[in-house]
Amino acid sequence: MLLKDGATALKEFVGKEFRYIFTQEELLTINNSQNKGIVGQLMEKSIGLPNNSRTLDFDDGELKTNQSKCDGSPGETIFITQILSQIDHILDKQSFAQTSLFKKTRNMLLVPIYKSKLVPVEEWMLLPPIHVDLNKPKWSQLAADIANDYWEISDGLNSHVISSSDGFIHTTNGKYIQVRSKDSKPYSPIFSKKYGRHISNKNHAFYFRKSLMKDLQQISPDYPFK
Repeated sequence: MLLKDGATALKEFVGKEFRYIFTQEELLTINNSQNKGIVGQLMEKSIGLPNNSRTLDFDDGELKTNQSKCDGSPGETIFITQILSQIDHILDKQSFAQTSLFKKTRNMLLVPIYKSKLVPVEEWMLLPPIHVDLNKPKWSQLAADIANDYWEISDGLNSHVISSSDGFIHTTNGKYIQVRSKDSKPYSPIFSKKYGRHISNKNHAFYFRKSLMKDLQQISPDYPFK
């Protein structure tokens, strides 16, 4: 499925509470699951996307959901991709275009979802998606910002390995991208060939900071959502 087809399929759900999107069984699954990605997985299923281990959700891009407040403002960061398998590529400051960060951010459908512990799952709501295609001139500045974040994060991670008291990498921020720990037991420590040792005691991942959605919503006619 192409991203544009997924965007079209999602339009019919915008502004609708979950009770009108998911079955009772799916709502129960959401309510009981400890998996923060369960809503995104069920959303993909609802528009016909298979839940598998493909590099990209769509044939030509990614679908990313994020928890938001009722007006659409971001309530959390957005997971992009884990870094364990590419750590030395990042530390050596090799080509940004060869990273999974590049591949997963070139063409994105960002879907804010109103979720709150103060209301039942049935009343959670899908808000207007924002399509970001970094291949188009319209998004050239954002594409440059993300590339710059990659280089800055590479410098930051190297600095941590060399100078931090434990010799490990730690949370590192760019303008829109950050790297921080993301793992569950049994943990997957990161070994760096560059340094010839472990540089963390658990896996880490790239995330979009809240600042990305805030800036995107400022230029979107769909936000703030009412």
